[in-house]
Amino acid sequence: MSVLSLALPRRSANATIGGAIVISLVVLAVLGPQIAPYDPLALDLLSRMKGLSATHWLGTDEFGRDILSRLIHGARTSVWISFATVAFAMVFGLFFGVLAGFLRGWTDRIIMTFNDALLAFPGLLLALGIMAIAGASRDAIVVALGLAYTPAVVRVARASVMSIREREYIEASRVMGNSELITMLRHVLPNCIAPMTVLATTMFGWVILSESALSFLGLGVPPPAPTWGNMLATGRPFITQAPHLIILPGLCISVTLLGINMLGDAIRDWFDPKMQG
Repeated sequence: MSVLSLALPRRSANATIGGAIVISLVVLAVLGPQIAPYDPLALDLLSRMKGLSATHWLGTDEFGRDILSRLIHGARTSVWISFATVAFAMVFGLFFGVLAGFLRGWTDRIIMTFNDALLAFPGLLLALGIMAIAGASRDAIVVALGLAYTPAVVRVARASVMSIREREYIEASRVMGNSELITMLRHVLPNCIAPMTVLATTMFGWVILSESALSFLGLGVPPPAPTWGNMLATGRPFITQAPHLIILPGLCISVTLLGINMLGDAIRDWFDPKMQG
């Protein structure tokens, strides 16, 4: 049996399972207010720390709030922050990466000097520093994580452009009299879509994990707004009394990352020429 015949079923399974998980996450994010059975902020002190029941399918937390509703709204928060952060990093990363890789010279040196300086800081540590200065809010999280992940996009975009700029059709565009700007927009940028798509898919999972970590540390979306990270943090003191308070949000994070990674693997294989039939 050939390697290709083994790879195709794996790619199909990754795409199916990963796509189903990601689509379900997006549906929950978009239709969250309509799907959630309760207000995620509604208190019911008489129903504190209840387990699974017909009234509350996944139980209640320390304030009697419905966990299922909070998980659904937490998915909404995570998806919004992740989409905004990936868009932020992609726009700025592509802009500076294409400029550095195509123009070369001093432009490349200046951009990559600042980019390497940002890369010297671990992404989460850089985001922690920005959040400590800017304060906890959705917009601050997007800016902090966007700045933390933009350097990775710049390096991938620059590497792709440096390969593309040596192709014959780029030289043909110059011979035809097209300006450098037109050449970049018409011929260079479209050919960066494949590696950028793979990176964006992978980065989506990174951002969800980073946002959950920031929320767990108290630097994410301010309570009482639900996120998976702050649900883990608030449920930690009750781990022996009500373990479902941390098991359920942790499971949501794990399944989401699994689905995104599987979908990312399928997309990477799809764009890999070696995997084509």
